[in-house]
Amino acid sequence: MRKLVFLGLSVCVAVAISSCKSTKQSDIKAAYDQAQQQELVQGQSQATEPIEIAPVSSTTSSNITVAPVDDTYREEKVVLAVGEAGALKAFSVVCGSFTSKTNAEALKDTLVGEGYSALVVQNPVSGMYRVVCGSYDDKQKAAEARAQFKANHPDNADFQQAWLLYNK
Repeated sequence: MRKLVFLGLSVCVAVAISSCKSTKQSDIKAAYDQAQQQELVQGQSQATEPIEIAPVSSTTSSNITVAPVDDTYREEKVVLAVGEAGALKAFSVVCGSFTSKTNAEALKDTLVGEGYSALVVQNPVSGMYRVVCGSYDDKQKAAEARAQFKANHPDNADFQQAWLLYNK
């Protein structure tokens, strides 16, 4: 008798669960079908609206302006660490900064191999070694050299951060 009661309860529970599930699925299906129908109606109403095409106008200008060269700079007192004596001038293009002199020398050697007059300078206050790829007396020439350096290395994100240094 216990087995019969247990079997009856099991059948009732199974029927109750399956009926709830199918009700939820049918509600979801009905909502989905209704949303598709609304999309179809909206799509038809949008397709019947006229599309206005603006005329193409062409303007040409003979006055092409070139962006000014960024000549902002950072002031630091630096001393020559590695390089030719007398090569350090007032404005320099810094393309790398290191706490390790060895790393700075490695970058300097790479740049010399590319044809740059690279130097390593040190800021005695901060202890940082700066790799300079060119040094100039004139700020404008240094800014132009930095722009050219960046243009020569478009894929090097570190070199795109090159900056101007004014040696106090």
